[in-house]
Amino acid sequence: MPDPTTQSNYLAIASQHVDLVWELDWTKKAITGHATHSAIVNEDGVQEFIVDTLFLDIHKVEVEGESAPFTVGKHHEVMGSPLRISLKHPQSAGTKLSIRIVYETTKDCTALQWLDKEQTAGRLFPYLFSQCQPIHARSLVPLQDSPSVKITWAASVTSVLPVLLSAIRVSPPSTGPAHDGKEIGKESVVYTYKQPVPIPSYLIAIASGNVRYKPFETVPGKDWTTGVWAEPEVIDAAHWEFCEDTPKFMIEAEKLAIPYKFGVYEMVVLPPSFPYGGMENACLTFLTPTLLSGDRALVDVVAHELQHSWFGNGVTQADSSHFWLNEGWTTYMERMLLRVLHGQEERDFSFLMDFKSLQDSLKQYEDRPKYQRLVIDFEYGEDPDDAYSKIPYEKGSNFIYYLERSLGGPEVFLPYVKDYVSTYIGKSINTFQWKDHLFSYFKQHNPSLVADVLDKIDWNAWFYGEGLKLPEEYAFDTTLAEEAFALAARWDTSRLVADPSTVGFQKSDVEAFNTNQKIVFLERLQVLAPLPKAHIDLLGDVYGFRSTLNVELRFRYYELALASPAGPSIKEEVAEWVVDEKFESGGVKGRMKFCRPTFRGLKKVDEGLAKKTFESSRERFHPIARRLIQKDLGLI
Repeated sequence: MPDPTTQSNYLAIASQHVDLVWELDWTKKAITGHATHSAIVNEDGVQEFIVDTLFLDIHKVEVEGESAPFTVGKHHEVMGSPLRISLKHPQSAGTKLSIRIVYETTKDCTALQWLDKEQTAGRLFPYLFSQCQPIHARSLVPLQDSPSVKITWAASVTSVLPVLLSAIRVSPPSTGPAHDGKEIGKESVVYTYKQPVPIPSYLIAIASGNVRYKPFETVPGKDWTTGVWAEPEVIDAAHWEFCEDTPKFMIEAEKLAIPYKFGVYEMVVLPPSFPYGGMENACLTFLTPTLLSGDRALVDVVAHELQHSWFGNGVTQADSSHFWLNEGWTTYMERMLLRVLHGQEERDFSFLMDFKSLQDSLKQYEDRPKYQRLVIDFEYGEDPDDAYSKIPYEKGSNFIYYLERSLGGPEVFLPYVKDYVSTYIGKSINTFQWKDHLFSYFKQHNPSLVADVLDKIDWNAWFYGEGLKLPEEYAFDTTLAEEAFALAARWDTSRLVADPSTVGFQKSDVEAFNTNQKIVFLERLQVLAPLPKAHIDLLGDVYGFRSTLNVELRFRYYELALASPAGPSIKEEVAEWVVDEKFESGGVKGRMKFCRPTFRGLKKVDEGLAKKTFESSRERFHPIARRLIQKDLGLI
């Protein structure tokens, strides 16, 4: 079946390559230029080329160098407007066409956020970044916006500020002077990039601002390079945070799958309004500054985004109904990487640590159980953003871990993983193609496992199961969690004491804990009865949770506090933190993993405060986050 979120005719005629020529208009806050598609006709008799657009102004279209008639169809709230380009005569299968679309973005573009200089770390220059997943690329480029269409692309971008794209830089060199030595903010420079590996449209990305590059050490024998981009005020902290682990992740990830295909693996630390922890844009992972904890405690996000180079960027979901193929596999392989680097206990601990987030997401969709499934049969035009949660990540990775354990463990399963990636790298597939390959592989390599294991799995329960429980659950190794559980039990027992300061809690209780153990401790408390206000206050002060710059910890402490008798007294503090106007408190600003639950928690304590806090900063949130928070708060 065709992708239910596109209005393009990609099955009849498909884009194979796109050349972009852009100019960044910082005054108008628009990208102007043109996109030239190299398309191939797949069916006889094709008379038009249809691409997706969303809030784009289309000025002119040419087919094979000649002006061509076009129409922009009726606007659909989710899918935008189809751009129908007439071809001179019915085309034969196999015909190749060059189609040039002259256009510009508008203020309503959902993929782009233009930041004022005050919203950046340096506060000297404005900033621009994109977020195209799941179906927002159509508001950046007129194209066939479906992961079933994988394209190569190249770009030439003129700007008075440095430009980064999710491709390999051709000129000027990354290691040269910033902005090719020209005056930043005043003189224009042309940046050229190429992406020779076919990628889905949602991986097209741009970032532009006063950024600098700092490479990581090269790895002998490897033809790929790694490094980080950030504003000058952040670059040293960003380099320190990621330089040690990223090359190690790269080396081990290649061993688990196949060699890295994209040539460079760079990352850019964006301003705080970036709505995700990371985004796996090809060659250039986008990262939130909330990862800069100063102790390398949160670098596992890089392990996750890197694994997308094989699972998502390499083997790609056919459409949003099969999003779990991207995220479930990536999460599973991220934890396999932890097993290689740190042992099985760390791997199981990671599953255990995120199990609560899975439970929270499943509860969030109790009134929409369709979104509790792994395979979500989206209706035509249904918004995939409405289903975004931890379910495809955690339910998906638990499912694959269940398969691994059932089939005999990593020694049996990892050779299959290599075959899976080798078979489908560069392709877009659905869940049932993956399942067919799984059966085919084991029929060839270990037929007894098909009859003894695969034939006995309740596939429908995993693919379409709803509710708060997984079809199969098992006990993880809790070795690393036991101390956290024991400390939570002490706090739970202390509720019988009116003054918790007399119990003997002290900073040293958690000094030997790593960040993940502290997370498990806080999440353990969240599933118990709410602690009294005095206990919540002491908990935040004695362990520093109330002032830490580690957003993972502070978020969970505030979640705990808002759901307790301390909620009314701490609500103003939480409201200030979640929008963090001064960028000084480790606030989350736009990262949806944190800001959406925080706003929902505030709403339960003081709905008026939650709405007032959001409305006062609404334009500072990325358009995707803004719209979803508005839905959470009942504003739309």
